[in-house]
Amino acid sequence: MKKDEGSDPLEAYQKEAYRKWAFLAITFILLIIAVLVSLSIGSSDLTIMEAFKGLIGRGDEVSETIVRNIRLPRVVTAIIAGAGLAAAGATMQTVLRNPIGSPVTLGISQAAAFGAAFAVVVLGAGTVHSGMVDAVVNDNIYLVSLCAFAASMISTGVIVLLARFKRASPESMILTGVAMGSLATAGTTAMEYFADDVQLSSIIFWTFGDMGRTGWEEVFLMLAVTLPALIYFTWNGWRYNALDSGDETAKSLGVNTERLRLLGMGTASLVTALIISFVGIIGFIGLVVPHIVRKVIGTDQRFLLPASALAGAVLLLISDTVARTIISPVVLPVGILTSFIGAPLFIYLVVRGKEHW
Repeated sequence: MKKDEGSDPLEAYQKEAYRKWAFLAITFILLIIAVLVSLSIGSSDLTIMEAFKGLIGRGDEVSETIVRNIRLPRVVTAIIAGAGLAAAGATMQTVLRNPIGSPVTLGISQAAAFGAAFAVVVLGAGTVHSGMVDAVVNDNIYLVSLCAFAASMISTGVIVLLARFKRASPESMILTGVAMGSLATAGTTAMEYFADDVQLSSIIFWTFGDMGRTGWEEVFLMLAVTLPALIYFTWNGWRYNALDSGDETAKSLGVNTERLRLLGMGTASLVTALIISFVGIIGFIGLVVPHIVRKVIGTDQRFLLPASALAGAVLLLISDTVARTIISPVVLPVGILTSFIGAPLFIYLVVRGKEHW
């Protein structure tokens, strides 16, 4: 008697595992290709081989200067920002058990923007001058980051407390996030109203979302926060899997669900706030990317979180490359492009059907 095809659970599990590892490998290869292409494209076009030689220090002086000092910080910023925002969005969706949870839909991005605007206007952290990185520079990047993080934590705290003490439904939490985002937007508008010309220019330019305003100091600070956060998210993948099965199931497996939610939301908020404080608001990366990855490899958090980080890095890097070349020599802020891409893509995902939670 023949065994039905696909009836072996072990074989099915192995095939599923191979598919997940294959997705991770393919996404990593795409990231390497995107890096080389991004380093080679610009006002001074280089071949991919010239860009690679300039990257490893084997090219001529001009190509090494272009690649290492001008394009590489922007590329690394896009990778870190894309990975951090996508992983933060995936974590928020998991710990809140809400498929549309993300830094933007929960009001965290808007709250961070208000905190940054507060630092610029009230605390005097913003000015305009010419520089190597950009024309509009925040004088005290650490003060801006601290204010952005504090504001985002207030928004996060309201949502977490609502879920903890009022047992709010996912719809109620999203509506609360929308309300907090609207309140933060109103606060940012008030800051802009009372700002002078220099401060207003700094706030508006900051909110555009641009990968080109960071130097190596900001890149290393973003990496120092984002990398440990990604490791923390991935390390807790099995706990997030248990949380997907419900609080009671997770508690029966020894998971402290309240602590896991607080640490998850706090860490995701820290990453989001820090990234936004340096590059501005980047829409839909934290919302769309986890959904795309979930449709391809499933809901196993041990794979979903690192895969979302890789896919987010690829998507934001490609978007930034397109944004700075599509109407060259004018550089389009990448936040505009990600919103144009993310909104219809998310509508398509909703039309195709609900996710399994």
